[in-house]
Amino acid sequence: MKVTANIAQQCVGKSFYALGTTINLTAFGTASEGDLEDTYHLITAYEDKLTVNRTNSEIMAINRAAGKEPIQVSSGTYQLVKKAVEISRKHEGFNVAIGPLVKLWRIGFKEANVPDEQQIEAKRVLTDPKRIILNDMNMSVFLPDSGMELDLGGIAKGYIADRIRSLWDSRGILAGIINLGGNILTIGACPLHEDHKWRIGVQNPWQKRGKPLILEKVGPCSAVTSGVYERYFETTGKKYHHILDSRTGYPLKTDLVSVTVFTKDSIVGEIESTRLFFAGSLPLNWGEKRSDLYGAIFVYRDQSIRRYGFQQ
Repeated sequence: MKVTANIAQQCVGKSFYALGTTINLTAFGTASEGDLEDTYHLITAYEDKLTVNRTNSEIMAINRAAGKEPIQVSSGTYQLVKKAVEISRKHEGFNVAIGPLVKLWRIGFKEANVPDEQQIEAKRVLTDPKRIILNDMNMSVFLPDSGMELDLGGIAKGYIADRIRSLWDSRGILAGIINLGGNILTIGACPLHEDHKWRIGVQNPWQKRGKPLILEKVGPCSAVTSGVYERYFETTGKKYHHILDSRTGYPLKTDLVSVTVFTKDSIVGEIESTRLFFAGSLPLNWGEKRSDLYGAIFVYRDQSIRRYGFQQ
């Protein structure tokens, strides 16, 4: 058998547009283009089920049936919605029922606008996650009030990234990078550096994309950022970012520009980055009793930086 030199450093890559962003996949070793093609199909299959930016999906079927009837969904969609509802009911920032406010403001789309207070209040009362009715036996979701809408935008990428990792594990892919538009999940030991650490940059909010403020050397992990420097619009001299606070109906008031969280699982990174962004600073004892929370980096409007953790 012919020996191939440095096979651990060989890689295949694939880039494409999905989930509203550019996806970049890199797998090392003996991974094949077929593996990445299967990953593409996995991503698009989940997008077909979870998106709210198309007419038809399982989530849109739930939303259209609000106030009318429960909708039965596939097991993966149901488990993700159930997790999202559970997190939302803790009222720590993420709210899966934020849909009516997202559609009202339209931040990130050309129709973005500042609604009036009456419009905001009318939609805000439809964002109570405690109103969502789940049926485990039927795997159905019911939004009891007409006008309620689910939006999984703050958690779906993390869930999908973790599913990709499971697929790659099943294929024996020992090292790789899953980049879902800035939501990054690294797998295994990095074959490109002697220390086997991955280099993950934290975006500089005041520079164009690709210019890191900090470069971390980390083991296999997820890196997820919540930030206000990319999706926003300006009108009458004021900026409105896309992170909406369902308690007020307006974009969250904060001194932060971004929070990047390093975790074991990407869905946890999604949840924690939102939670820490709403908290404004690191909660007392964060990560002390959890081995899956590695560290966090806070970047503030005054350009100060606070870095925590990284006890991998």
